[in-house]
Amino acid sequence: MFESLTQKLLVSLRSIGNRTRLTEDVVDEVCRQLKTNLLEADVHVKVAKDFIDGVRKKALGTEVQKSLSPEQQFIRIVYEELCSVMGGKNTPLSFRVRPPAVILVVGLQGAGKTTTLVKLAKHIREVHKKSLLVASVDVYRPAAIEQLATQIKALGYDHFDCPVMEARPRAVLAKEEAIKQNAEVLLIDTAGRLHIDSEMMAELQELVQVFSPIEILLVIDSMTGQDAVKIATQFQETLPISGIVLTKMDGDARGGAALSVRAVTGCPIKFVGMGEKASDLELFHPDRVASRILDMGDLLSLAEKAESTFDKEETLKLSKKIKKNDFTLADFYGQLQQIKKMGSFENLLKFLPGSAGLSKQIQTLTPPDTEIKKIEAIIQSMTPSERVDYDLLDGSRRRRIAAGSGTRVEDINKLMKQFLEARKMMTRLAKSPMGKRRGLW
Repeated sequence: MFESLTQKLLVSLRSIGNRTRLTEDVVDEVCRQLKTNLLEADVHVKVAKDFIDGVRKKALGTEVQKSLSPEQQFIRIVYEELCSVMGGKNTPLSFRVRPPAVILVVGLQGAGKTTTLVKLAKHIREVHKKSLLVASVDVYRPAAIEQLATQIKALGYDHFDCPVMEARPRAVLAKEEAIKQNAEVLLIDTAGRLHIDSEMMAELQELVQVFSPIEILLVIDSMTGQDAVKIATQFQETLPISGIVLTKMDGDARGGAALSVRAVTGCPIKFVGMGEKASDLELFHPDRVASRILDMGDLLSLAEKAESTFDKEETLKLSKKIKKNDFTLADFYGQLQQIKKMGSFENLLKFLPGSAGLSKQIQTLTPPDTEIKKIEAIIQSMTPSERVDYDLLDGSRRRRIAAGSGTRVEDINKLMKQFLEARKMMTRLAKSPMGKRRGLW
């Protein structure tokens, strides 16, 4: 997300170098470069112009603080302006209505509406702890209803089924069923089109009358660039859109949609889709996104991701085992599985400050995810007793494990050395005053 834009912005911002102050000539030159960067990222022309005007005005009207260099001062101004352009703060979903709170998901065909709706269902169920019913009124696209039903039932959630294949009657029955089930939320997937037409909009207006939705979320493909602004504007002219979901942000999207849609329409971006899995949906926090664009990392989002992934009871048990020096290869394998749930190493790296430079450095190394797969294969080739008691791993056993995992004995020796060093360090940390303060035991 934003890799290309980040690289170009950093080059422009670092061109300030070791200058002692922000002169008008310096500000003009950097602003010219920034404007080019934004336009190349497919940011709307008016948004780019307003953004640069805002940055220039602040840069020339602000005294450089003694604690900051001119470069740091300018980066702070750009950061604040990025936050402002994208809305300032996250806008959460609203459920302040008599149940069921209806959430209508709309958008063009191919934008990822159905996948997004499945992700929303998981988010609402796990984060907001709301009971829900999911229904589709897409009676046009072949197998659209079946596709949604399969994915929703795989998560263990309720899906509305009925033989009626007309949008309005199906919508009425879905709402009645939600009331009957005492569902707190009714999620509705609507039909999309290859383009916006009067027939599509008339049907959506009719559905709004049936449901009186508390939220109407517009799903937009982030890879459409400036077209995203046009699509959002056209939908907004007909429907009371309450929020936008940008999909495919894990692809080669240049960032233009995220920076343009909110500024032009005034409609908040509520979520971004970062993959195909049901868990690949992130809340859109403008301040955190601005931090990531400027390569300052997003440790808060990383901490939240870890908290939602790791089992607290298991973590507590593991902490006690670490303190007693009882941490085993079986425990290590379990931790690897927890970490994998957070996503690939490459994606996690993007949350760290300076990740743009780090990603370049690791390109010349063996990918960390490949190393993790090798470690998994080695541990999986061990017997349960070997995973608990590493002293059993003599020469013949290591040769057997190497043959079973498709690795070399040297790889197993390397893993054991790293494991024992890590175990020793974790035990020392758990017993230290710092470990006690952080609750490691």
